[in-house]
Amino acid sequence: MTTAALVISMVLGVVGQLFIKRGLNNLGTLNFAAGLVGSYLKVFLSPLVILGLGIYTLGVFFWLYALSKVDLSYAYPFVSLSYVLVILASMIFLGEHITPLRGAGVAAICVGVLLIARS
Repeated sequence: MTTAALVISMVLGVVGQLFIKRGLNNLGTLNFAAGLVGSYLKVFLSPLVILGLGIYTLGVFFWLYALSKVDLSYAYPFVSLSYVLVILASMIFLGEHITPLRGAGVAAICVGVLLIARS
């Protein structure tokens, strides 16, 4: 159950980030320098941003459960896998371009997490 909680936390974090990014994209250009409070108010009233933050927060509860069961040195490398999922999901759902160098970085992260998980 602990590994499942780590994976669920990671997936919810990624999905939350995707909704937040989509919500920000829908808002267009924000000028934080001209009106910090107004810009953040606009951001935090966006339905997609609110949904994304809610999903992300739900992931925190799974993270807390997992941390109560395993060492931080075991759990935290799973966060690195969220980088991998964010890059893949950004490419698929947001149409972002992933460079070969970024792809190599993702491969290095995967190898590192695999080594830690096996230890």
